[in-house]
Amino acid sequence: MDALDRKIISALQRDGRMTMAELSEAVGLSATPCARRVANLEKTGVITGYGARVDQSKMGLPITIFVAVELEHQSRDALHRFEAAVRKFDQVMECYLMTGTRDILLRVVAASLADFDDFLENRLMCVPGIRNTRSSFTLRTMVQRSALPQRGPDR
Repeated sequence: MDALDRKIISALQRDGRMTMAELSEAVGLSATPCARRVANLEKTGVITGYGARVDQSKMGLPITIFVAVELEHQSRDALHRFEAAVRKFDQVMECYLMTGTRDILLRVVAASLADFDDFLENRLMCVPGIRNTRSSFTLRTMVQRSALPQRGPDR
């Protein structure tokens, strides 16, 4: 990946809906080589997809909760079973395997406290292998970025 690829990624992170003509102009490359580079970035998995950023409050999901999960066992099979189970819960927006005292960190969205309580009691806590959970409710988002910082040897 070179400086032009990084410029393409940066431009697409700012506006994933721009046309190839707009993108090629923004990065100083003609349309055909620009399209070839974008296709290569997609093929190699650098660009993993495109989507709209949505205001979760306006979608009726104003509450964000981080749930730290401690598993009874940290075996490969236990992790795979847990991951498979939480993939089925659309309230789970992100799931991370962590170091430290908690094994898993989930970012969960909910419509209300009652909605989260229902999720916790009737979905998450029904997943076998959970020893303990600890939930933290967000008060407000202070920083949220969708574009990665520009890093690397060509910066």
